[in-house]
Amino acid sequence: MQTFLYPFLFEPIFKEKIWGGRRFATVLGKDIGDMEHCGESWELSGLIGDESVIANGFLAENNLNEVLEIYLTDIVGEKNYEKYGLGFPLLIKFIDAQDDLSVQVHPDDEMAQQEYGQNGKTEMWYVVDAEEGAGLYVGFQRPVGVPEYLKAVAEGTLPQLMRFYPVKPGDTFMIPAGTVHAIGKGVLVAEIQQPSDVTFRIYDWDRVDDEGMPRELHTEEALKAIHFKENNADFQVHYTPKLNHTVDLVRSPYFNTSVLVCDAPIQKRYGELDSFVIYMCLDGDMDVVHGGGRTRLKTGDVTLVPAAIDTLTLEPARTTTLLEIHC
Repeated sequence: MQTFLYPFLFEPIFKEKIWGGRRFATVLGKDIGDMEHCGESWELSGLIGDESVIANGFLAENNLNEVLEIYLTDIVGEKNYEKYGLGFPLLIKFIDAQDDLSVQVHPDDEMAQQEYGQNGKTEMWYVVDAEEGAGLYVGFQRPVGVPEYLKAVAEGTLPQLMRFYPVKPGDTFMIPAGTVHAIGKGVLVAEIQQPSDVTFRIYDWDRVDDEGMPRELHTEEALKAIHFKENNADFQVHYTPKLNHTVDLVRSPYFNTSVLVCDAPIQKRYGELDSFVIYMCLDGDMDVVHGGGRTRLKTGDVTLVPAAIDTLTLEPARTTTLLEIHC
């Protein structure tokens, strides 16, 4: 298919957080200025008030929603447009946890739509960097009922019920809505999620803010959101990378994610996919060659390949690790 569209790069949206650090600069090479506690880098967002702005090509300075409103199915594909309309179906982030994030849970679609008029939040994490001994808290170690859960919340012992996964780069976790979870200190993750920012904070490690006040907890909302019967599963994704091959990580109703480690050119054909494709460059450098152009990706970059592009070539300058995401 002939198209004048091209892979878009975006200006990251940095979010200061009490638990954030500076690894977006030291690991991913991003310019976060003098922010000492940069916790989130929103790489691709259509959420109102946090729309990603295109940084390259003739559409530079337009935001994602403006471009989607003009080009419609050429950006997202016919099936995604029929399902999501003008709402971009994903939110793509990096998260840097210099300290433990709060223990939290996100509502599923039914609860979120009924009570907040928003999407639920199913998400996945891919560990980009981790200090020795660092890890993630996901789900419970064993079946836990409401009375035991409420007792642990009241006594501040909820983390003792949770499953702790020590992690290393490449470890991957799928976290369905309704799962109790927390990113532990010393972990940098790539996060792929439904486009929602509804979060219920359950436990915050007895932290206080700059004014000596604890952050708000959402105990009642969280109790309604938790899927207790599903919280003692194994949430880690088990896979084996294969050089110069695309390896599936997650297949879900919300997003499909693969990992690609390559040191040689790879041709991609999307003719039957009927979807945009997102590449997150986690380590390395490469050119994305499309039609008559090239888009350069370096560590920390994220690109959106419009659905109208059905063929391209990935040309790594050195061994490069990518996440490949589509709906």
